[in-house]
Amino acid sequence: MLKFLIFCTLAVAINAEIAEEEDVLVLKKSNFDEALQAHPNILVEFYAPWCGHCKALAPEYAKAAGMLKAESSDIRLAKVDATEETELAQEYGVRGYPTIKFFKGGDKESPKEYSAGRQADDIVNWLKKRTGPAVATLNEVTDAESLIADNEVAVIGFFKDAESAGAQAYEKAAQAIDDIPFAKTSSDAIYSKFEVSKDSVVLFKKVTLKYSLASTAPKIFGGEIKSHILMFLPKAASDFQDKMDQFKKAAEGFKGQILFIFIDSDIDDNQRILEFFGLKKEECPAIRLITLEDEMTKYKPESDAITAESITQFCKLFTEGKLKPHLMSQDIPKDWDKNPVKVLVGKNFEEVAFNPSKNVFVEFYAPWCGHCKQLAPIWEKLGEKYKDSADTIVAKMDSTANEIEAVKVHSFPTLKFFPAGEERKVIDYNGERTLEGFTKFLESGGKEGGAPAGDDDDDLEPEDDSDSEDGTDDDGHDEL
Repeated sequence: MLKFLIFCTLAVAINAEIAEEEDVLVLKKSNFDEALQAHPNILVEFYAPWCGHCKALAPEYAKAAGMLKAESSDIRLAKVDATEETELAQEYGVRGYPTIKFFKGGDKESPKEYSAGRQADDIVNWLKKRTGPAVATLNEVTDAESLIADNEVAVIGFFKDAESAGAQAYEKAAQAIDDIPFAKTSSDAIYSKFEVSKDSVVLFKKVTLKYSLASTAPKIFGGEIKSHILMFLPKAASDFQDKMDQFKKAAEGFKGQILFIFIDSDIDDNQRILEFFGLKKEECPAIRLITLEDEMTKYKPESDAITAESITQFCKLFTEGKLKPHLMSQDIPKDWDKNPVKVLVGKNFEEVAFNPSKNVFVEFYAPWCGHCKQLAPIWEKLGEKYKDSADTIVAKMDSTANEIEAVKVHSFPTLKFFPAGEERKVIDYNGERTLEGFTKFLESGGKEGGAPAGDDDDDLEPEDDSDSEDGTDDDGHDEL
């Protein structure tokens, strides 16, 4: 009996060690296993204190934790400072921040990657889908009205026979979609309320006055389908419906393989995504394809035609692995090497950056990036300092208009060093953005303030802007 009491006391003491911050459990290597045992369903965010996206997520993450706690749910939210708990981060393959994984039933061997949006409702809906029925049952009209009122988008399946083939197919489809609530009903009152006369699936969407890619980006880019084809087309175009019909027709043959996305090229909020693909308003309509695996790779069709046949052929070549990536490049400026800071474009990058007799330090920037503008005078001073050097070059490249195979740029500014030699090494600069810091880095051969390429400190996915008042992210980078 005494041993049993001691065991219980120890168990309580261990559980008590798991601190909470705003209803979010604070986990470490020392209490991680205990947390999984105490909470069968737990979502864990691996974060870095300096990460801008983590800071932006924090209030929504805490809000989601509070919502679940208020419902007395057995689902808990937790967080791990991956910069302190490096063993845990390595064990679960953390490469960017935030990385969010769901541990269901205490299983620590194969956690599920979180794949929905980063608003509290997105998080809660995703977790409920993973732990409960994918489709809720509605018996009262008020239940249906609440579902529709509480969500931007909701889907209701109307089935008199819950075991019918249509109902079963609906259940299967609901399981594959995490960020939209699905429900079903056989209630005559609900059928009547929404004027449904036969078995149907109805999507309810709140009407908004403006389509904005920024508001939907996490849902688009956070999904399981990583190959996306985008049609950039002004919604006001006279042939809009015809082109949309062609786009939809082509989409029918690639369900589950390629996500088809329409972008209204006239909306101001969508201009950055156009720029990311090297497009201008006047060049639309246009089609582009992108893969969002370990690296983002873009593809451009040879034909500008927007027909079901041309789009289908383009997608077919992609799925068969017969397309070459589309890399943007400006023409080489005649005076590219006139100033202390050399100007690189896609067409001269290889020759300059990988010159075996030169040490080349490159800033990859965007013209609209606030942090790049802040860095510009310091970078000019660095160029001036090394303008007469026989073996060191300071350069810059506009990465919104130029792309290269050797370097994938995910945020701005990105600073990389290409040391002299035949090895084609690439070293990231992670030190202070000061003239002194850059000088120490160059004089040390890329060791003082450097890190091996690939250790990017930002999330690898396109994100919503989380800008400060000056238009820049508080983690020192502007995102694509």
